[in-house]
Amino acid sequence: MAGLVNILLIIDAIILITFVLLQSGKSAGLSGAISGGAEQLFGKQKARGMDLFLHRGTVITGTLFFVLAFISGYLV
Repeated sequence: MAGLVNILLIIDAIILITFVLLQSGKSAGLSGAISGGAEQLFGKQKARGMDLFLHRGTVITGTLFFVLAFISGYLV
């Protein structure tokens, strides 16, 4: 059982790394934080398409990673 959980943990970690690396940057550096940060914060722009898929995938695989890590630690 522990071996199966560890294999699932490794697969989930690889998928999580892929999702994080495929996401586009959300900030424009210091100038974006000073001048355009409020527009992004209060604007009505919502992520669509691939960005939304990558964001949701990152949240789901991140949560699954922590659950599998706790299960792995409990079994070992």
